[in-house]
Amino acid sequence: MKNPLKEKLKKGEAVIGTFVMVGHPDVAEWLSRVGFDWLLLDSEHAPAGYETLQRMMQAMNGSGCIPIVRPQWNDQVVIKRVLDIGAYGVLIPWVNSREEAENAVRYCKYPPEGIRGWGPRRAGMFDPDYFKTANDELLITIQIETKKALDNLDEILSVPGIDACYIGPWDLSVSLGFGVPPDWDAPQYQEAFDRVLQAADKHGKPAGMFCISENVEWALEKGFIFNTVDADDTFLLKGAKMALEKAGKTTKK
Repeated sequence: MKNPLKEKLKKGEAVIGTFVMVGHPDVAEWLSRVGFDWLLLDSEHAPAGYETLQRMMQAMNGSGCIPIVRPQWNDQVVIKRVLDIGAYGVLIPWVNSREEAENAVRYCKYPPEGIRGWGPRRAGMFDPDYFKTANDELLITIQIETKKALDNLDEILSVPGIDACYIGPWDLSVSLGFGVPPDWDAPQYQEAFDRVLQAADKHGKPAGMFCISENVEWALEKGFIFNTVDADDTFLLKGAKMALEKAGKTTKK
């Protein structure tokens, strides 16, 4: 396998993705063809199961847009299954320690580097070199979303095999005591972003975050290059409200 997304990040190129929360192949197909570098197919907070995730990845075939899955948890079986059905990488939530980061790498890689079992099904069905290339080409990203993760950043990002880090701003805001929505201008919150960027730079890892359309330019200027902006449900609601307003209708909250 070849992973163009990982290659771009290695070169320091900024890439933009979006969340797929609705969990339908049509949505993945449409969004994969509008210009995003990657789609984050969510199964942590969204209802998509393995079969739906596979159908969404199949719908993305030929688009040039790379499917990354956020699994429900940093779990060996869960990660194995999303990789077996064709994900080009995983964004693993709630990684708070070096041990958890090491486990994430072990779950993603075949022996001797890891403990992933052989049986890639769709992922290796049409790629005779999958076993030889998967360990190098899969993109392993850990999510930074707690104060504990911030405190352990150096140890987490020093783990070999972790390719990138990604901030979950809402959970991080809650963990720091700000609640939701985040207070983007709070000095302690801004300091947290700076700490992630500094640690990522020290360890040679690209950093990204969940952005809203109003702050994605700020994130890029700040130095975050592995970002998502909004989500499919956000686009749907924004578009519907815009159409109603243009038709002279008052929109509901």
